[in-house]
Amino acid sequence: MVISLSTNAQTKSNSAPSEKIHINKKGEVYNYNWNKIGFITKEDIVKNNKGQTVYFIDGNGNVIDSKGKKLGMAKKNGSYYNIKGENVLNVGKTEKEKCEILDAKGHNVGSVHENYKLHACAAHCLLLEKKMNPEKSKK
Repeated sequence: MVISLSTNAQTKSNSAPSEKIHINKKGEVYNYNWNKIGFITKEDIVKNNKGQTVYFIDGNGNVIDSKGKKLGMAKKNGSYYNIKGENVLNVGKTEKEKCEILDAKGHNVGSVHENYKLHACAAHCLLLEKKMNPEKSKK
């Protein structure tokens, strides 16, 4: 399946600023207020700010949570598909090294360094963790 990312270039953001995620070139994950909420290890493991594993990506692109449950599929181009095969996120190019993270409707939900496009799904997973466990994800 080929996904055109250029068609999303002129979409405006409908995401609440408090729900945007940014992943820098060090693999650090920040919320809209630039508070660090997690990080990506060299082994493709995403951990929350407390160092607890949120998910990892195996060699086939499967996104697996800390309990071994498959959550979906991450593609090298930055697209993320949930367990039902539905497209959840895509990555669009915005600047030299910085890419925007787009939801399935083309709304901007954050940014990711080009080295971590595979982990654009961190935005989705960390936000879900925060919504499901608001007390647990606080500093």
